[in-house]
Amino acid sequence: MASASARILAIDAGTTGVTALVVDDRGRVQAKGYREFPQSFPRPGWVEHDPEDWWTAMISASSDALAEAQTQPSHLAAVGITNQRETTVVWEREGLRPVHPAIVWQDRRTAPLCVELRDEGWEDRVRERTGLVVDPYFSGTKLAWILENVGGAREEAEAGRLAFGTVDTYLMARLTGGSAHVTDRTNASRTMLYDIHRLDWDDELLDRLRVPHQLLPAVMPSSGTFGLTDPDRFLGARVPISGIGGDQQAALFGQACFDPGQTKNTYGTGSFVLMNTGHEAPRSTAGLITTIACTEGPEVHYALEGSIFVTGAAIQWLRDGLRLIERADQTGPVAESVEDTGGVYFVPALTGLGAPWWDPYARGTVVGITRGTTRAHLVRAAVEAMAYQTRDVVDAMRSDAGIGLTDLKADGGASAMDVLLQFQADLLGVPVRRSRVQETTALGAAYLAGLGEGVWASTAELASHWQAEREFEPHAGAATESRYAGWRRAVERSLRWAEPE
Repeated sequence: MASASARILAIDAGTTGVTALVVDDRGRVQAKGYREFPQSFPRPGWVEHDPEDWWTAMISASSDALAEAQTQPSHLAAVGITNQRETTVVWEREGLRPVHPAIVWQDRRTAPLCVELRDEGWEDRVRERTGLVVDPYFSGTKLAWILENVGGAREEAEAGRLAFGTVDTYLMARLTGGSAHVTDRTNASRTMLYDIHRLDWDDELLDRLRVPHQLLPAVMPSSGTFGLTDPDRFLGARVPISGIGGDQQAALFGQACFDPGQTKNTYGTGSFVLMNTGHEAPRSTAGLITTIACTEGPEVHYALEGSIFVTGAAIQWLRDGLRLIERADQTGPVAESVEDTGGVYFVPALTGLGAPWWDPYARGTVVGITRGTTRAHLVRAAVEAMAYQTRDVVDAMRSDAGIGLTDLKADGGASAMDVLLQFQADLLGVPVRRSRVQETTALGAAYLAGLGEGVWASTAELASHWQAEREFEPHAGAATESRYAGWRRAVERSLRWAEPE
């Protein structure tokens, strides 16, 4: 093991902001920095970011964390990166300037192309090779849209002057001054272009979407040296970048779910339930996806995942759109001020519905409103929707994996709400365990980077660091099944709402 002074900078480039943690060699968080960045919604169903906002937020968050930890960048053992997945950006190799705003994972503009692919019979081939479903969520159709709709992009791409990547790949390019064009297997597995069994880009899918191979990054395991930071661009130091993982796989790693059957849910902008399935890559028949999990060596581990598009983002909408709350941290107390929702259900299909429905044309629905409905009932309905959507996914997971959950590890910003986790335990009928470290996504990136540089010797050593902050036991006799039946009726009303005639 490295000396006790070893510290790692973990960068979590999320959907609404960048978090930076300084983590010591006992897995303890020494300091944290955070910067939010703007969201852009140019048309209904479209979501974009300016990649320059990622970069400036990352620099500021990292500087704040290092200053709080009183750590010089040159003293870092490694940097780890975790990121919002599927978000797609194309940039010039010279100058690193994006040719178009990044198309965020929530964006639904490529729904018509996905319909074409399904009509052409690609659904089974995509699922067999990539583990995914044909859906606008994933990067492949977003990349195809940029090449088709940005003037000159296809010609520049074919000439080798452009690069494609997810957020990790773009930040790697900026961090290394353009010397690294690389991603890890977890992010590659989310593009709908990568064969998760052969561990290579799929030529047939690339041909169908007219994606030039020279656009694509090299793909590596999640732990190991990806490149070195350029001191002229990043805090004046040359530090190895030794861990990369898509945010939800990184959270699975940070929750020490290293063995088959271990499961976690991250309650973030969206919610993501992942179950480690070991070396097996089960094909889902219940609306889940099969994805690559973070690994520190050549062996490949897989996971079943249920991706829920909108959970915490619904709280943002209550705050910014409806102004029912002034701050996100008011959500829990307001929800707890009433015993239940008064019969109100809120289906937050604000950008379609993900697993297990996969309906890009679903739209947000509120049902059960009466004269007695108050602001608190609507806020509680948004909180309970997080738990209901998780139950939808867990039921599908139980069916696909044939494994009964013994517990659920919880993390992410919304997991701070006791009212949510207690309702979740009641709804699932198993204990829900909240991690002592809430930032498990960034912690997973730190673990991957530390393993890559020898700060830790094994995942067994990392597992010894995990601790629960609180456990929520299901209440005996909680009347949840009838309420869950009401949720399913509400979901039926939201499905296919915006489907074109």
